[in-house]
Amino acid sequence: MAVDSDFPRSPRGAVKLGRALVAFVTFLCFVASRSHGAYTALAVAEMVITALFFLLYLLKLDKKMGWLFWPLADVFNSVIAALFLLIVCLFAIIIKTNNGTLAGGVFGLVLLVLCIVDAVLLFQKISLDGPRGRNTPAK
Repeated sequence: MAVDSDFPRSPRGAVKLGRALVAFVTFLCFVASRSHGAYTALAVAEMVITALFFLLYLLKLDKKMGWLFWPLADVFNSVIAALFLLIVCLFAIIIKTNNGTLAGGVFGLVLLVLCIVDAVLLFQKISLDGPRGRNTPAK
């Protein structure tokens, strides 16, 4: 199995690693504060999905499984995660049952920013990579 050793050092790889790390810290804050299960579940889901996308690109499985346009799926994941994080983390900050919930909410908002950065980097790759074909026939 081929491994892309340059991916972790690329901007997209660094953002993915950062997302996974911040999601883990967010998870730890919510668990330590015994917060509501939805907060913890969102942090775990974000951490797992980000790790899976990281492995997908690291092991070049996106090239082997060409039946899905993986960068676009990753953009959708980032945008949907950002929306969920916005709602859940704002609730965590507003309600703030304790300092751990507040810290988890703040780290969740940092994670939201990383999701947006990841989506922008991926969208630029989708729209700017490779030759563009013409939409209209040549005259």
